[in-house]
Amino acid sequence: MSVMRREERVQRAAHPVVYPAMRALARRAPVVRVPGIGVVVSDAALARRVLLDTEHFSKLGPGSPADLWTPVLGPAVLLNMEGAEHAALRRALSGLFTARAVGELAQVEADAALGRLAERLLQGEEVDLVREVEELAGTVICRMTGLPPTDAAVRESFAAAREIVGLVRLHRRRLTPGQVRRARRVLGRITARAGEAYRAGDPSTVPGRMATLGLSESEALGAVGAFVLTGTETIQSFVPRLVAIAADSGWLDRLLRAPRGSELRTRVVEEALRTTVPSPAMLRSVRAATTVAGVAVRPGDRIVIATISCCRAGGPFDPGAPVDPAIRHLWFGAGPHFCLGMPLALAQVDAVLDALAPVAAAGASLRVVDRRVARGVLIPAYRRLVVAVGPAVPAGSAGAAGSTGVVGSTGVVGSAGQAGPADAIETADRVGDSDPSSRPSGATQPDEAA
Repeated sequence: MSVMRREERVQRAAHPVVYPAMRALARRAPVVRVPGIGVVVSDAALARRVLLDTEHFSKLGPGSPADLWTPVLGPAVLLNMEGAEHAALRRALSGLFTARAVGELAQVEADAALGRLAERLLQGEEVDLVREVEELAGTVICRMTGLPPTDAAVRESFAAAREIVGLVRLHRRRLTPGQVRRARRVLGRITARAGEAYRAGDPSTVPGRMATLGLSESEALGAVGAFVLTGTETIQSFVPRLVAIAADSGWLDRLLRAPRGSELRTRVVEEALRTTVPSPAMLRSVRAATTVAGVAVRPGDRIVIATISCCRAGGPFDPGAPVDPAIRHLWFGAGPHFCLGMPLALAQVDAVLDALAPVAAAGASLRVVDRRVARGVLIPAYRRLVVAVGPAVPAGSAGAAGSTGVVGSTGVVGSAGQAGPADAIETADRVGDSDPSSRPSGATQPDEAA
């Protein structure tokens, strides 16, 4: 089974209805008005234009992220803010998300959570990478939000929080009153302990930093809830899919041999991000009349940016292909709402790859021996991805099937052209699924984490 067909299974398991509908819309036109849904944008350049145009489009108003999340999280959690207040809070929190700060945090937590990962694999153990990454992501978010990272009740609440995120549907502009009450109860259990960090004014945590700004405790705890909801899903979804894509395409051994910061690692990770798309769709509300590719929009209209269609238009996974500037990093947004948590996500990716690197250094190869896709989730993901050490791949072996890039020890040089558009998003149903073909034969998320 090809790389993109396996990714298609992940997408369809999470969103079996909206995904094919979105792909059909992308084939029909770059911008299409869909009754009951909104104006769907499937072109990267147009999507970027909408995200950068804060005069006509907003995260506040009918059909926006604020409509979904303000009743649950409160009014001051970045993902439902605009203008000067948004800029001030973002500046205040940005010190928590510098590359150095998150790199040190991720490495410390990875050493504790994943310190023996390569050793276990080299000793012949089969490891579920989803569980390992979940442990790391949960611990890192706990540290940043002032939650006790060893509290089992908090970890159980994280699972419940993921259920809340799974309530979001493209056709649903806001949660029902019952869903709002349930979400508040769950988040109340998660954030209760974070109040201690707020009251202590600890500037190394989100609530402590917000306390120094003069925001109320309820506003700070709402922000903690937002980080819990958005800060774990992306990394839990992406890292197992990165490893699966790299293994399926023949890039994994070289990815694990590539050092942190190398051109090869950066390109493979970015290409996997483009292929998987952490934010499959982004929402905006029209605040002033304008047109998008000739389609008239008016105040109150809802804009649905089909990010996955935009990004998948770059073709199938190929780290050797040239990068389209319109697509680059679009999966993390653009403009004033570009994902504040991007450095944290990339630091955790690096930490996991560093933890797996000794496998390649020992001359062994990592193989995917079992995978099960997740259903009923907002962000397409694997529910289970088991890896184990297998036969070594010769150092000179070819890379991704069909890739024409020339790969050196530190980077990718040159490429032929790119293939045509691939695949997209959907709406969720329930229950897990097994992919028996993966056995050997003989994941709207808010578009900024803050």
